[in-house]
Amino acid sequence: MTDQVAVTGAEGFIGSHLVEALVRRGNRVKAMVLYNMYSSQGWLDTLEPGIRDQVDVVFGDVRDPASVRELVEGATVVYHLAALGSVPYSYSAPRSFVDTNVIGTLHVLEAVRACQTPRLVHTSTSETYGTARTVPISEAHQPQAQSPYAASKIAADALAESYYLSFGMPVVTLRPFNTFGPRQSARAVIPAIITQLAAGARQLKLGALDPTRDFSYVTDTAQAFVDLGEAPASAVLGEVFNVGPGEDVSIGQLAHDIARFMDVDADIVEDTQRLRPKDSEVMRLVCDASRLRERTGWRPRYTRDEGLRETIDWFRQPGNLARYNPSEYNR
Repeated sequence: MTDQVAVTGAEGFIGSHLVEALVRRGNRVKAMVLYNMYSSQGWLDTLEPGIRDQVDVVFGDVRDPASVRELVEGATVVYHLAALGSVPYSYSAPRSFVDTNVIGTLHVLEAVRACQTPRLVHTSTSETYGTARTVPISEAHQPQAQSPYAASKIAADALAESYYLSFGMPVVTLRPFNTFGPRQSARAVIPAIITQLAAGARQLKLGALDPTRDFSYVTDTAQAFVDLGEAPASAVLGEVFNVGPGEDVSIGQLAHDIARFMDVDADIVEDTQRLRPKDSEVMRLVCDASRLRERTGWRPRYTRDEGLRETIDWFRQPGNLARYNPSEYNR
């Protein structure tokens, strides 16, 4: 019998790759897509027909408990990815991050509790750590809310932990470091660089160039979700797991590498209009994923350079670049 699993945020970047991975493993997927007047299913619309046929789309909103309950009913595993994820936008609209990331997570937890779902995989973010105090960053690293977005995710993580400790909720938390790959929004730095160069720009205007990030190719991140959804309960429940390769690179060096892979001679400059507030910038993120490796056997399949080449190739395919507006960066 095919297992039915549920995914919130299924239409998004990581969510759509996770849906694809789950179907390829033989699951039927209930996919929550944020309701919109165009009936767009986001990146799910681009999946090949053989994958799409195994996906049941549920239009809804994690801010609405009834639609979350509809999604969760009957699922053996719930993967909760729905979130607002822009650090810059969180400075302008912090309440919306609380509504979606905190209250939305509460609704998911309550639905899983009511439906007695066997497992919930909750999504965190490396932004909850703030600037590294020790490297590499293990799950024991103290959280630090350096943006309203990070604060909302810390709160959501604490709720998940509280439901495990208070109610025995079968929840496990995955904390991805900087995921990248095909379908990512141009608000993220790697697609911003690629789309600007592909559109003919020879001067790249970016935010701070000195901070370092640990970039994980999206296929590897999706596999970590699957591994935590399928691992023995005794190995993972109630725990937080980092996922990332453990190799950081500065944003400036990253931009130079992408330009080199695209055979472009680019001038890379720091645009002061794109800088975060001084005490909000996270200067270094380096992942320690040893717990995930030891408990599930997860290993990254892609190096950063391999992932960058795959991503560049995808953006260069007919029609893909046309979906993007390079000016979205830093919104």
